[in-house]
Amino acid sequence: MNKSFATYTQENRGRALLLFLLFGLAIYQFVNAGFSAFAMVCMAPFIVLAIYAAFTWRMSAFWVLFAINYTVMFFNKLQMLPNGIPVSLYNEMLELLLIGIAIIDAREEPKFERTANLMLYALIAWCGYCTLEVLNDTCDLGIDIANWYSGARLMAFQLLYIFIVFSLYISTPKIIHQYLWVWAAFSLFSVFWTWKQQKLGFTPTESVWLDTVGRHTHLVNGITRYFSTFNDAANYGCNAAASAVAFFIFAITTKIKRERYFFLFTAFAIVWGMFASGTRTAIACLFAGIMVYVVLSKSVKIAVSVLILAGIGIFFLAFTNIGQGNAQIRRMRSAFNRNDASANVRTINQAAIRKYIQDAPWGIGIGTNYNNVPANNKFRKLSTIPPDSEYVYIWVHAGPIGITTFIITMLLMLGGACYVVMFRLKSRSLMGIGAGFTSAFVAIQLGGYANQILMQFPNALIFYGGLSIVYILPYIEKEWVELEEKRYADQQERERLKLEKKKASRV
Repeated sequence: MNKSFATYTQENRGRALLLFLLFGLAIYQFVNAGFSAFAMVCMAPFIVLAIYAAFTWRMSAFWVLFAINYTVMFFNKLQMLPNGIPVSLYNEMLELLLIGIAIIDAREEPKFERTANLMLYALIAWCGYCTLEVLNDTCDLGIDIANWYSGARLMAFQLLYIFIVFSLYISTPKIIHQYLWVWAAFSLFSVFWTWKQQKLGFTPTESVWLDTVGRHTHLVNGITRYFSTFNDAANYGCNAAASAVAFFIFAITTKIKRERYFFLFTAFAIVWGMFASGTRTAIACLFAGIMVYVVLSKSVKIAVSVLILAGIGIFFLAFTNIGQGNAQIRRMRSAFNRNDASANVRTINQAAIRKYIQDAPWGIGIGTNYNNVPANNKFRKLSTIPPDSEYVYIWVHAGPIGITTFIITMLLMLGGACYVVMFRLKSRSLMGIGAGFTSAFVAIQLGGYANQILMQFPNALIFYGGLSIVYILPYIEKEWVELEEKRYADQQERERLKLEKKKASRV
């Protein structure tokens, strides 16, 4: 029996079994989302075709995941997605599908040993805590598995899916190069869309959103905060800051001139978009990421250069009035105002949360919110106070124990990545790749400390996925060095031929 099943799996690659499991999960997800049975039947052929295509073109499925992750909120804001399907479902289904394919392929290409690292153990600990939260009944509402699962998969489980997918599919130097270029291309599209919003105006659906939901946060003192392809300007600004840090580092550490110029252009363009977002936290994210690279570089020359440039930037914003005529620069400069009204409101809200959370060490419960906490419940106030921060949101829903667990796991993941960059890698350019992802991770974490953007699209996949890549870099360093030497030799040969041609034209 075992032999026949193994033979079947080897010959048919487990398609039928995986199809059954994933289709069952799809039905559960659709039912949980309130999707009609008729719609599920209509969608079934497309699900089958999508699974077949993923098996046939596996890396293409990964790139589709990245593209959907980056643009799902953009298309959602433009009202181009079908109603009734949670936007997170697209990502989650593709991630599970890719993991299933990798499990089936494990006999031919065993890569799961690459996942056994500190980041995996930290994520398992965090997911374990969030799983225990299903028993949390602080608000005396009973155990609600559906609400718990909808919150836990966004707060924890998606991070584990992302880690596994990136650890298994970003497996060669060539794919890493492709990933950087694809990420840059989507980032530049966001910059273009920011320019389009500024110069050509908003689309009708964007205008409606800006005049209603986003009016109080995106039209501030006569300044329009541009949100580009993101769900809001805070998300866009923090993402831009973290992405810019990464591309600056990639640019100054690569040996390939074409990449250096392209990544530098991308980084400066992203910074322009960051200022257009009017997100003041982004300034801190940018500088924090740069400071992390100063440490990881282990270079006095780089440290001095970067600190001088960072000092000039801070001095420009904090102690001068240069560029004060530009509305976006004025808003960014207000980040250094200690008496800022919005910062004071956050401080007041957090003081109120601290008062109530003392009686809820496990939080009010993952998935619990103002929609299901009665008005006469003692923790109703906690469910209605705007968290304004991903860390505060976790603090409220998972409690002081939960936020402590989250911080410890994030520090463990970060510490492991820093160790890889500083002590396990020898190639300077590969250290630059690792440092870029690690610095960007710190930048987005700081953004999550100040705004509720850490688990928003597209941040979780990009930055947790990027940190996952750092852990697999030692496995591919030998191949990286060989490919880099070949590419550098080709570059030198092109320059030599170009120089000879130039000399010949002068004769």
